Amino acid sequence: MEKQQNQISLFQVSEINVVYKPKFKASERPAITSSKNVYEILIQSWDMNKIELLEQFKILLLNRANKVLGIFEVSSGGISGTTADPKLIFGIALKTCASGIIISHNHPSGQLKPSDADLRITRKIKEGGNFLDISVLDHVIITSTGYFSFADEGLI
Repeated sequence: MEKQQNQISLFQVSEINVVYKPKFKASERPAITSSKNVYEILIQSWDMNKIELLEQFKILLLNRANKVLGIFEVSSGGISGTTADPKLIFGIALKTCASGIIISHNHPSGQLKPSDADLRITRKIKEGGNFLDISVLDHVIITSTGYFSFADEGLI
């Protein structure tokens, strides 16, 4: 009898429940029309007490009409970097049924020029999006005074 109970516990599996509860009607969501628009939306959601202190990585999740489903903070790191885990990024995008994403991070230094690491992670996430049919529309680097758009510069 004890052996049967041990075997049963080996095969117990947790049920996964995915829930997405938008706070706004689809008609009330802001639409992305330009990189400036992206910056304006992101800067409103950024903690201005941290923008020049540490690096954070966020994604804007978009529906097929490029309306914002939400913003998700992927990671918060140190002064010189943070982790942008593609598995986490696409896990969130899939859970929200996003058709597109815009990735973003801040540079606490105030420099807008992308680093080699920024270019590499952008390519990696773009390739992942291609496999999953999730468009990676832009990568926007932000500071408290401005932004750099990979799309505007032809880098994505």
